[in-house]
Amino acid sequence: MPETALIVIDMINTYEHDDAELLLPSVSEALTGIGNLLGAARERKVPVVYVNDNFGLWRSHHGEILEAALAGPHADLVEPVRPDEESLFVVKARHSVFYETPLAYLLGRLGVGRLVLCGQVTEQCVLYSALDAHVRHLDVTVARDAVAHIHRDLADAALRMMEVNMAAEVRDAADVRL
Repeated sequence: MPETALIVIDMINTYEHDDAELLLPSVSEALTGIGNLLGAARERKVPVVYVNDNFGLWRSHHGEILEAALAGPHADLVEPVRPDEESLFVVKARHSVFYETPLAYLLGRLGVGRLVLCGQVTEQCVLYSALDAHVRHLDVTVARDAVAHIHRDLADAALRMMEVNMAAEVRDAADVRL
């Protein structure tokens, strides 16, 4: 099996955007699965890469993004999944974790051929990231209980698309091999 990395998408978040109120309940539900994946990855020394929006602040670095999220009104959704000292961090500007980021280079340097995706938003950033991983010939696993959605019906369709069209494994976090 190829080397695996856990990719945590957009979980360092201030939730100051239009769809936040629709997203928040699902984020709360996904925290346990994400936390379990993080714990397993850290225990097994699997690389953990946080790929996060920069909220349009092109002068931001990961420490500032984390500080802003922890100072915000929804720090309780960030604290349980905050990066540790070993975590890697990539800043992104658009939906896919690959679009105009150094992630592909980083994964190549780490010898990674398989990604486990978790985070938010299932029907947006997770879906587009899975597609971009697939076209790069990376194996993809998505932990269905470790991704958050805005619209349940679109998230369900996105998970099905990832499974059928991208050959992604879609399973519960407890069943994910790291």
